[in-house]
Formats: sequence, C-alpha cells, structure tokens
Amino acid sequence: MLEKLNALVLRKEDLEIQLGEPSVYADAEKLRAINRELKEIEPVVETFRAWQQAERDRLSAQELLHDADFRDLAQEELERAKAKQARLQDELRRLLLPKDPNDSRNVIMELRGGVGGEEGALFAHSLLRMYTMYAQSRNYKLDIVSLNETELGGVKECSVLIEGEGAYSRLKFESGVHRVQRVPETESGGRIHTSAATVAVLPEAEDVEFVIDPKELQIDTYRSSGAGGQHVNKTESAIRITHLPTGLVVECQDERSQYKNKDKAMKVLRSRLLEMEREKQAAQTAAQRKSQVGSGDRSERIRTYNFPQGRVTDHRIGLTLYKIDAIMDGALDELIDALVTADQAEKLKNGER
Repeated sequence: MLEKLNALVLRKEDLEIQLGEPSVYADAEKLRAINRELKEIEPVVETFRAWQQAERDRLSAQELLHDADFRDLAQEELERAKAKQARLQDELRRLLLPKDPNDSRNVIMELRGGVGGEEGALFAHSLLRMYTMYAQSRNYKLDIVSLNETELGGVKECSVLIEGEGAYSRLKFESGVHRVQRVPETESGGRIHTSAATVAVLPEAEDVEFVIDPKELQIDTYRSSGAGGQHVNKTESAIRITHLPTGLVVECQDERSQYKNKDKAMKVLRSRLLEMEREKQAAQTAAQRKSQVGSGDRSERIRTYNFPQGRVTDHRIGLTLYKIDAIMDGALDELIDALVTADQAEKLKNGER
C-alpha cells in the first residue's frame, strides 16, 4: 500500500506541474482530464500526508519514552498517534478501493408501475417526482426521454436521462422494486394498500463502447400523442427504434425535433444493449461478488415507503428513516450515503484491493 501511495504523491505533483503549463489551457479535453484525475487523487494524498505526520508523532513520542521526565506525557502522545494512524489507515484502505468505472457516467433511469395497477402507476409518478427533485438538488440535468401515462396521471413506464458529475455513483443503488404502503387516492374506504414500482438504473453507454450496425435497426416515425398543445399530431417528430436482433424497442417523443428524439432514443438503446452484454458476462462469472446492498436485480425489493407511519425502510441495509415527506421531496442523500458506506464496508470485508 505504501508503494501505491508514494506513487500517487508523485502523480499529483506531476499533474500540478502540467497545470502550470500554458499549453494545457489550449486543450479543453486534456485540462478536464487533468482536473478530474487531480480531484480523485487529492483526498488520498491528503489522508496519506496526515498518516505520515501521525507516524512522525509516534516516533517522536517513542523516543521520549526513554526520558523519565516526559515518560507519562510521551505515553499519552504515543497512544494518540497510534489511534490516529489506525483511523487514517482505515480511511486509506477505503479510498484505495477500486472505483466502479461507471461512477462518473450519466444515467439512463427507467421507471415502471408494478403491482397494484393504477396505484402502482401513481407511485411510479411519485418516484419520478422524487428523482427529479433530487437531480435538481445535485445540479444534475434531467430530461424525459419517453413517458407513457395513465388517465389519472400515473406512470405506466418512463425513461429519463440524468446528466451530471458522478450521477451513476449516486443513483446506481436505486435499481430494484420500490414498495409503497398508503391509502390510495382512488380508495374511498380509507384502507391501506400495498403496491410497487420498479426502477432500473443504467450507466449511459459511450458511442465507441457499443457500435450498432444501422442495418440492424428499424426506425419508425409517428405523431406525438398526449399533452402538447397545437404541436401534437401536426408533425411526425416522435421516433420508435427497434433493434431487430434482440427485439428491443425504444421510443422518444419528448422533443419537437425528430433529430433530437432519435439522438435520445439511441442513447437509451445503446445503454440497454450494453447492460444486456454486462449481465451476460456477469452470469458467466460464477464467483462474482454479490454486495451487501444487493445485486441490483430489478426483481429485488429494495425499499418500502410506509406513508401512514411516515417511514422509509431500505431492506438491504436495515435502515429506517422517519422522514418520508422530505425523502419524497428529493432528500435522498442520507439514504444514498448509507448505501455507499455499506457497499465500501462489504468490499473491505471481502478483501478487495
């Protein structure tokens, strides 16, 4: 570990030298790459330097143990330095855990009403609102790619593109079945119903990662339906793309521009195909770790929202928060931070380096 940490110190110094060269500022992509790497390295280097200072303090205290006049004071300082080193060493192990290569990517999120019919669709709409407000709180950009609503305003199915630094690292644990217990608006007897909605979170695929043969695509245009004023049914701007080898179908009617709709639909299609490929590879890896926060399987119940009791429970880590109103208004960071911490703890327990 020391060898790796010393190499990171040298790398940080090298990157800072590069930032001092005027030529770097003429290449926007290179400048972004340097700043991105520096941002990743800095917390590790700062923690390592704090550990090195604690090591110097420990050695100094150890020397003073031989002096009778300072022995008691030195013993206290020695214990403090050892405790600090142990804490910083744990922090360094956490910081050096392998990063998910997708963490910095944008997100394709898909929501569907599940068990419970209309109430499941209404809850999917509540989740869409929750993630929209969360994206706003993180300064992420959220665009609706496709939206299929019920007559009462519920969401049968919806795809959204969420763009922002670290979007996937924050939202990847949201994949799965979200269960709700509440009195539906359509219920006259005041009885509590249980229904569900499913969420799938995919990292947005890069163009170069998954090349799609245009001959494998069937692209249809049609007129947008639903709310949209005079524009609706006037132009065939909506796009439906079918990937013939897999049968995957992606639609987008959010934009007035046929070109923009096609671009968004292709992003979703590419991400879905890449996810299918990843799932295929994962299935072939028998010893693949299943983390404490779950496998991300869409069939897995991950969270329950109990409105009468005002609580939200994440079943993967056994965390219950009695702040359902704030959570439904997008205050998800406390839940997500706990899931990230649990995932890191599981990786450390499994000895990942």
